[in-house]
Amino acid sequence: MPSVIAYGCDDATTQFHPLQIDIREPGEGEIYFDVAYAGICHSDIHSARGEWGPVSYPLVPGHEFVGTVAKVGPGVTTFKVGDRVGVGCLVGSCGTCEMCESGYEQWCTSTPGALWTYRADAEGNPTTGGYSRGFTVREDFALHIPFELDFAACAPLLCAGITTYSPLKHYNVGPGSRVAILGLGGLGHVGVQIAKAMGADVSVISHGRSKEADARRFGADHFYATSEDGVLESLRGSFDLICAPCLPTASTTPDTWPPCVPTASSSMWACPPSPSRCRCAPS
Repeated sequence: MPSVIAYGCDDATTQFHPLQIDIREPGEGEIYFDVAYAGICHSDIHSARGEWGPVSYPLVPGHEFVGTVAKVGPGVTTFKVGDRVGVGCLVGSCGTCEMCESGYEQWCTSTPGALWTYRADAEGNPTTGGYSRGFTVREDFALHIPFELDFAACAPLLCAGITTYSPLKHYNVGPGSRVAILGLGGLGHVGVQIAKAMGADVSVISHGRSKEADARRFGADHFYATSEDGVLESLRGSFDLICAPCLPTASTTPDTWPPCVPTASSSMWACPPSPSRCRCAPS
């Protein structure tokens, strides 16, 4: 059983610090890999602070990380030692229910249900995530990372990347699509780049103009500041898709968006301090 260095916290108030953890040997259909890079998502901080429900401590979070396969278990067919690999927020499901067979493992309706990268395993035992030097995972919940890509830059694609790519892909964004990204934060700046790569005409909507230079550097064609009079009203019907990865505030909740809602479909996602406040408002 490998013993590796990790970063975790002892309770909801302590600082993250190094600690030693044991990682299980890879079993049937599993791989073990040495973690090289891990992204930091604010949801990890929310979890560590107990803001998203009770957790077991010490907690080692992390759900966007990459590394190199060091061991393979019996029956593994898609990975070999030396392969580059990445893991996101999901590491298990039943694999046989209707949702799993349809490719929606995150909505698994059978036992054990969707298993997230850290918190608990199928038996309820505490599990650790990617803030560590090693990780064991089922091969079907790991991704191949091409050697041509910047290894360090790939880690955030497994959270912010897929979170922003998914609605853009779902709504068939491409050349001629008019996409607005609400907020240029951790997810927003990735969404801008992906939407631009898909060929869309990309706008960033922010409260002020302090991030305009960054938005344009990432590929935004237009930038709008909602603090300026009449901006929201002037954008009525301007977009085919609005993506909202920012934390909701009094000025960014869906209640304030009607003046600029698209004439077609809209997709909105957010990561609020309390999941119960998360709202999806397709038009």
